[in-house]
Amino acid sequence: MSLSRYLLTAFVAVVVSIPAQAADWPQFRGPGGLGVSTEKGLPTTWSDSENIVWKTDLPGAGTSSPIFVGDKIFLTCYSGYNEPGQRGGDQADLKRQVVCLSRKDGKQVWAKEVPSKLPEQERIRDDHGYASNTPVSDGKTVFAFFGKSGVFAFELTGKQLWHADVGDGLDGWGSAASPVLFENLVIVNASVESDSIVALDKATGNEVWRTRGIKQAWNTPILLPGAGGKTDLILSIPGKVQALDPKTGESLWTCDSGNRTYMVPSVVAEGGVIYSIGGRPSSAVAVKTGGRGDVTDTHRQWTGQKGSIVSSPIYHNGHLYWAHESQGILYCADAQTGEIVYEERLNRAGQFYASPVLADGKIYYVTREGKTFVVAAQPDYKLLATNDMGVRDTFNASPVVADGRLFLRSNKHLYCIDE
Repeated sequence: MSLSRYLLTAFVAVVVSIPAQAADWPQFRGPGGLGVSTEKGLPTTWSDSENIVWKTDLPGAGTSSPIFVGDKIFLTCYSGYNEPGQRGGDQADLKRQVVCLSRKDGKQVWAKEVPSKLPEQERIRDDHGYASNTPVSDGKTVFAFFGKSGVFAFELTGKQLWHADVGDGLDGWGSAASPVLFENLVIVNASVESDSIVALDKATGNEVWRTRGIKQAWNTPILLPGAGGKTDLILSIPGKVQALDPKTGESLWTCDSGNRTYMVPSVVAEGGVIYSIGGRPSSAVAVKTGGRGDVTDTHRQWTGQKGSIVSSPIYHNGHLYWAHESQGILYCADAQTGEIVYEERLNRAGQFYASPVLADGKIYYVTREGKTFVVAAQPDYKLLATNDMGVRDTFNASPVVADGRLFLRSNKHLYCIDE
């Protein structure tokens, strides 16, 4: 072989060995907060011993989902007080951590403890714990929210940049909403902590604006292009779907949702229409964006009586998909009319607190007991697989899709799953 041909062969070998730039999953429910991924080749079947690429022991419990940024994974944990299965203890021993793992093999890169502002909630229902808010990142900084203990900003290397307080409120269900980013702002739904949405400067943590009157809203807002090239910040509160200007916090429009109790599921949107489910009893509503003031009479598309109290829906190809949190029922609805297309009860499903994720034509519904029901993303119901981790652990975090793999977080471990 000639030298030139040898060098060409070597060059080609090096080029094809370089993996494509992996897409990040930088916030709760991924890009846009909609729970949808364009990744292909996702696994369909697995167990605690099959198709597990790696499993990482976590330094503490938590219900926050992991996020993926560059070559790193970030999540939050807590320990020392009211740990799952070990109620009680001394609040002075409560530890919270922001944890960084290697995206390649799940090994811990660093863990930084943040102070807990006491007193904390003495008991949080259903063992939701004290690390429930998923972090968010702009690729340079990681922002983690710990309820009453505040918002913390870290460099990707683990250096703390700032800490900000957004309120002292507590609730028996704990804190849950995750921060989102808009331009130079970190926006936090601090409904539990101060009946507010608060915008902080990304660089300093200083408060930029605060909108009050946000009560009993555990959902993470989404950002959606609105009228005139502007962006709407949208969330659900009891009785309303509400849109704010993310630059100022000014209320843009509201729509009567028919729900009158606390709202947990995040909204989803497609084609200028927002879909919200939730409340007790749970129901659903579709609202067209672009209005001002009360748009109930002009922009509300439909309402429905089926929903979920906890987990968020998925939008795909003109249909909405979701799981009832306690009845083990999977729903599919026509997004244009709200008509229920199918309503399928699963066998011994358990509870669904995690929000589903869609990728590769499949929807992954994860139960608290570690079962994952894989369903075809189509209006004709088709259960593709039922996967059971077979471990005594709790899975409250929403699944993540990255690198053509599925990631499940339990109280004890982070699992990387691939065929």
